[in-house]
Amino acid sequence: MSRLARKQAVTVGEALKEMFRSEHLSATHNTRRIFQAWDEASGAGAYTIRRYFRDGTLYVTMNSSVIGMQLRMQGAWLVEKMNAILTEDPLFIDGENHVGIVKQLKIK
Repeated sequence: MSRLARKQAVTVGEALKEMFRSEHLSATHNTRRIFQAWDEASGAGAYTIRRYFRDGTLYVTMNSSVIGMQLRMQGAWLVEKMNAILTEDPLFIDGENHVGIVKQLKIK
């Protein structure tokens, strides 16, 4: 972590972001935040078997075909909702290490 001048005050969020960047943990951290945003936006965290994020696409496997179909119909809205959650999150580091906002959603 880069040294900060003693007189320079930073928020806890800024300090955590700097730590994630310096330790190269931002991609892992952002991916976990994206999975949390999926659970919050969809309300289907209990029905989600697998989550995988790569190149702006969130791949989700559901254990119920009925719920999966309902969520597929709401795909564009879910992407907007997840991105809104992520942009409001003070600990989400946008544009770091190829893990940014969700561009596409694939539900199986």
